[in-house]
Amino acid sequence: MARELELDLVEVADKANPPVCRIMDYGKYKYEAAQRAKESRRKSTNVVVKEMKYRPKIGHGDFDTKTRKVEKFLGEGHKVKVTIMFRGREMQHPELGKRILDEVAAEVIDTGRVEVFPKLDGRNMTMVLAPDKKAQAAKAAERKRDKEEAEAGARVTSDHAEVTDSDPPITEIIEAELDANLATDGVAVLDPEPEPATDEVEPQAELDEA
Repeated sequence: MARELELDLVEVADKANPPVCRIMDYGKYKYEAAQRAKESRRKSTNVVVKEMKYRPKIGHGDFDTKTRKVEKFLGEGHKVKVTIMFRGREMQHPELGKRILDEVAAEVIDTGRVEVFPKLDGRNMTMVLAPDKKAQAAKAAERKRDKEEAEAGARVTSDHAEVTDSDPPITEIIEAELDANLATDGVAVLDPEPEPATDEVEPQAELDEA
């Protein structure tokens, strides 16, 4: 039957009784299997554990710089081992290291989560952070929403500015409507009012009466 179909008879279960065979295009099957294996390797991520070291008395500037790097590593999909290095009498105050580790975890809460909680390891205190895909997706959606709202607000402001610049002042609009109403009622619109008449009599008129 396989020869009639110009296909291959392939044994797929030699331990079965009787053995199981399948009629197929073996060349095509091998090609598709190789492609699936290649795609699987491409999708698999090689997780690398990065390490960031802090000191119990680290300054604010160094803390911010190192923590931004930790956040970057988490965003790239790496785990991060955060290490607090104690020296001398600092070993008597492990709470200082614990406070720093808590601050790091709080700063990167939008990109990572604590996988291994702080613990003493010889003269060091360590904590392991892992990427948090859900938190990263939520943060990305929030940034996108904020960007869209900002762009919408900018468009509204621009449209309002165009209307304000193109429209005449409100006083001119009111005066034009008033003139139109007076003309409709048969009342002439005059220029500024003339000066009122006086009761004074010109001297020539007085001479004529005499």
